[in-house]
Amino acid sequence: MSTLGDEAMDRKEEIINACEKLYQTKSFKEINIKNISEETSFSRPSIYNYFETKEEIFLELLKREYRLWNEDLTKILDKEQLSKRELASELAMSISNRKNLLKLLAMNLYDIEENSSIESLTDFKLLFGEALNNVKKCLNKFVSDFNEEEIEKFIYSLFPFMYGIYPYTAVTFKQKEAMTRANVDYKFMTIYEIAYHAILNMLKI
Repeated sequence: MSTLGDEAMDRKEEIINACEKLYQTKSFKEINIKNISEETSFSRPSIYNYFETKEEIFLELLKREYRLWNEDLTKILDKEQLSKRELASELAMSISNRKNLLKLLAMNLYDIEENSSIESLTDFKLLFGEALNNVKKCLNKFVSDFNEEEIEKFIYSLFPFMYGIYPYTAVTFKQKEAMTRANVDYKFMTIYEIAYHAILNMLKI
C-alpha cells in the first residue's frame, strides 16, 4: 500500500468528501470530475494528480465505509457476551449505520471496480476481507452451536444479502405510485428491520 504525505492525504480527503456530498443528491452517472472539483478548493486537472478516474474516488468512499463498518464490528467483538438475538441486533445496527455502503453496493459497485486500478482495488479488497473475518469472529465468539460449515453459510448469505437492502429502503415516490397502480402489497421497512429479521433467520432463530 502506498503512503502519502499529510498534505496529499488532506487533499484526497477533500475530494472524497466532495464526492460523498454530491452523492447525497445526485446519481453516480450524474457525478463527474468537473462537478467534484467545483466542490473543492482546487481545479479539475489537479484531481488527476490523486485519482485516475471518478470511479477511484468512489472506491475511496467505499473503503471509508468499510473502515467504519470494521470499527463497529470490532466494538461488537469487544462485548463480553451476546445472545443470538442480541448479536442479530448489533449486526443489524452496524449495517443500518452504513447507508452509503449499501447504496454503493446495490447501485454502482461493478462500475467502480471495473474502472479502478488494480492497486486501488486490492486495497479495497483488504478491507472487504477484514469485514468478512470480523463477522466470522463474531460468530465464533457468540454463536457456540455453529460449526465451520454453518458459519460459512452465514457469511455467504449475509454479504450477498447486503447488496439488495438499499433498493428496498430507498423507495421513490414514482416507485411507490407504480406499486400502488400494480396493486402490490408493499410494506416499508427500515434498514435495521430488514437486516435484523434476515440475520435472525441466518442464525436459525
